[in-house]
Amino acid sequence: MRKVLTAACVLLSVAATGCSVGVREQTGGGGQQGGPIKLAVVPKAIGFDFWEKVRVGAECAGSKHQDVTIHWDGVHAESDVSGQQSLLQDLLSQGDLRGLVYAATDAKALADITKSAQSQGTVVVNMDSGTTPQPPDVPVFATNNVAAAEQATDVLAEQLGGRGKVAFIEFQPGTSTNETRAEGFRRGMAKHPGLQLVAQQSSDSDYNRALQVTQDILTANPDLDGIYAANEPSVLGAAEAVRQAGKVGQVKIIGWDTSEGEIQALRDGVITGLIAQNPFKMGYAAVNAAVSKIRGSAEPLPSSDTGSMLITKDNVDSPEVQKLLNPSCQNPPA
Repeated sequence: MRKVLTAACVLLSVAATGCSVGVREQTGGGGQQGGPIKLAVVPKAIGFDFWEKVRVGAECAGSKHQDVTIHWDGVHAESDVSGQQSLLQDLLSQGDLRGLVYAATDAKALADITKSAQSQGTVVVNMDSGTTPQPPDVPVFATNNVAAAEQATDVLAEQLGGRGKVAFIEFQPGTSTNETRAEGFRRGMAKHPGLQLVAQQSSDSDYNRALQVTQDILTANPDLDGIYAANEPSVLGAAEAVRQAGKVGQVKIIGWDTSEGEIQALRDGVITGLIAQNPFKMGYAAVNAAVSKIRGSAEPLPSSDTGSMLITKDNVDSPEVQKLLNPSCQNPPA
């Protein structure tokens, strides 16, 4: 774990959403508006391109405010729900946090963390994924996953000429992000009766697991036409399985996120479309909202769609897409 402070940042406007703990007595976090602020910003996992971009946005927002320290930490696997619970418990027990910004690895399992944090006067904001239930005073800054997933399924249908056998590689049932992306996929499939869902498997948000389940699906369905993969490890594992099977171009892959490996596979024609989120904006918006709340803003903090776009081989080198793929505090994506 480490503290991070960064240099000056340009202004963006947006904001963010949180397990069960025995906590300390209420501190001055809720009633003390001035003074230094320590914020813990906790992604679903560290070591992924998506979450690294979230970190850049979070640090950028912190640098826009005086006396704000960003403490960034996380578990190493998005499936490590208990690990995230323990980490958040530890952070809250230290007594010096005035705000908690985090992405819930499991919507139900992490709900009590938000409740506990608020009970001790800690401001909570969610980014990317919220909890069930979601407190009305805890905003979530995230992609409209249902709408984006439906759009991605429409694109897959178009690439397949409206007919074909399709597989769905989800990543972690139980998380709000997984469930909303699955909902959007189902809505898209319902609009295209010529598409047939022949397999649905979870990657557990792990590349090797995604590779294995896709290989199994291709073996069971040698005439598979398309794959919808719902996050970065799922996409990369599916792409490698298609490569190894010698079916590049035969099996269309539409997926989520924009890691270096995914972009290269897009250029190579292995992947045929990617839903690009705006993780920089998620991190920026969430931190900005938390600081505003701590500093006494009377304005309500509504949840916000941080946006998405479809990237294909045709537009990957456009200035708009490149800014999204390589965000910085000096040149942030819109």
